[in-house]
Amino acid sequence: MKQIAIYGKGGIGKSSTASNVAAACADEGYRVTIIGCDPKSDSSITLLGGHRIPTVMDLMQQGMEITEDEVVFEGYKGVRCVEVGGPEPGIGCAGRGIIVAIKKLQKISTVMQDSDLIIYDVPGDIVCGGFAAPIRKGLVSETYVLTSGEYMPLYAANNICKGFARLGNPLSGVICNSRNAENEEDIVRAFAEELGSELLAFIPKVDLVQTCERAGYSVIEKEPDSDIARVYRKLARAIMERDTACEPKPLTDERLRELTG
Repeated sequence: MKQIAIYGKGGIGKSSTASNVAAACADEGYRVTIIGCDPKSDSSITLLGGHRIPTVMDLMQQGMEITEDEVVFEGYKGVRCVEVGGPEPGIGCAGRGIIVAIKKLQKISTVMQDSDLIIYDVPGDIVCGGFAAPIRKGLVSETYVLTSGEYMPLYAANNICKGFARLGNPLSGVICNSRNAENEEDIVRAFAEELGSELLAFIPKVDLVQTCERAGYSVIEKEPDSDIARVYRKLARAIMERDTACEPKPLTDERLRELTG
């Protein structure tokens, strides 16, 4: 079983990438579970026809006795979808909520044991120790960083790698979700190589991705024969075949500015 986490700056496209990878792997016959760790609880929407599902944290806060069928939902091609959710606004730590919710999930369901691939879609960067919960608890065997070629997403990705280095956690690869920045692919490739890793995929900026999302679907489901669907399928295969990782060597801020300058 592969247990992967995708980290990156908020709004960089982690959920789009995670859901399309999940759908592509399901098309290949893998049993896939996606666990959304973002308080926005939007990791699984495009696998469920645009429907938002109850979150583990919401039900726990209501004092309910939770059962598996209340938090585990079957989406496209049998992908099992779980949303952790978050605390009430202004109260509690979303990162710590991940730990609590996953412990509850393990008690009420075998979904995590019955999967070939588990994808954790993790928000923000790793400066909050709570968002490192999947790593700290030994739930993740591979970690990927998603970025674009702009300075701020690269800064966040570099910061995440600093967290990985402190935790002794290896980096399995870098994924570029394009924003059409100048020389973007070359910049992110250089960034990945200087970390000691490699650029696993370059996902071009294509309006079709947002069009499918607005309709409530992944590209893999709604536009399976499109060029961008082929990019996601190639990334999914690369992840399933991946068996190498590195101890990341974060760049200095001066070097990041040189890369993006």
